Amino acid sequence: MRRGFMHSHGFKILVIFLGLTLCCVLGLAASKHKNLGGKNPNNPPRHAVKSIQLEPSYVPNKEENPTSEQPSRTVTSQQKWWRSGSCPKGTIPVRRSHHDEDLLSEQDYAARKPPSLNIHEKNRAKALVLTVGYNYAGVKGDMRVYQPFVEFDDEYSTTKLCLVSGPRYNFESVEAGWAVNPRTYGDRETRLYAYWTADASNKTGCFDVICPGFVQVSHEIALGAALSPISVIKGLPWLMTLFLFKDPDTNNIWVQYEGKINIGYWPADLFGTLTYGAEAAEWGGEVYSTKLGRPPHTGTHMGNGRFPDGGTGNSGYFKRLRVLDISLNLKLPEWMTTYEDEYFCYRGDYISDYIEDPEFYYGGPGRNWRCP
Repeated sequence: MRRGFMHSHGFKILVIFLGLTLCCVLGLAASKHKNLGGKNPNNPPRHAVKSIQLEPSYVPNKEENPTSEQPSRTVTSQQKWWRSGSCPKGTIPVRRSHHDEDLLSEQDYAARKPPSLNIHEKNRAKALVLTVGYNYAGVKGDMRVYQPFVEFDDEYSTTKLCLVSGPRYNFESVEAGWAVNPRTYGDRETRLYAYWTADASNKTGCFDVICPGFVQVSHEIALGAALSPISVIKGLPWLMTLFLFKDPDTNNIWVQYEGKINIGYWPADLFGTLTYGAEAAEWGGEVYSTKLGRPPHTGTHMGNGRFPDGGTGNSGYFKRLRVLDISLNLKLPEWMTTYEDEYFCYRGDYISDYIEDPEFYYGGPGRNWRCP
């Protein structure tokens, strides 16, 4: 659709500061970042992106066979910066880096990139539910938002959904969710994040809009911004709904927030096989630490620090898990399996029997008497 694109021949920069951590930038790309036009994101040509897609050509939110029980979720986590104001249309909210330079040096970038999405990796513990065997154009889910304890500054805990394609040693993936990541964000707040890689995080990949890759178009949502309120045990279940989906016309991969706000997209030319669909969709939690698999184990939490609790819901969980097939049908996955790296430290539980809409519960405390 012609009205859905804007040609970018350069623009003036207008910055409106909203407190100490966020500003509004005029234009639909991060102000100091080079636009990405080729498949080498570490040396992109300036002004290589000739047009920006302002909205998806089609948003496949209608389910093929909706379940009868669609809960009205009035307890949705929001972004803290909304308390300080808002960004006008025509600008985008950009989180101000805690570094002097917005664009990370190559050394900083290498230190802050997250892990690849191989099922088993050194220094990563995962508790996932995943589906494979088809060609997936999207993944969606409702995730409960927590603020897990992270023991050391070089560790992190995330909850995410992912699309993955390609061989284990050189796969392509996109992911989005919430994270407590002191090394990347400089604090221990729970933050919305997005990440991509085109080669298993060997040479490419980036969080949010820290470096070239993601194209932000929304003036309402800031990647990297803190979320609030946060769920607590036996309290209200504050949730966040995310949807990653491939545009059927452009093959750009969009991130949608709460079923209505299209934050932005990863351009199709970042990827190879993922442009044509993903081989796997994943939901779950991950902990990064160099203190895994041997005592003393890290005490960093996954989820809210509790093992899966499908009875009371007082653990990390995903509900309304959906995949988008290549025919743009949004539906329940046909086949699911769970994966855990360290059962006695972090685990997952996929519940599908006797309920109409399957659910995935996950989490763990890390170090405990069975995980010393």
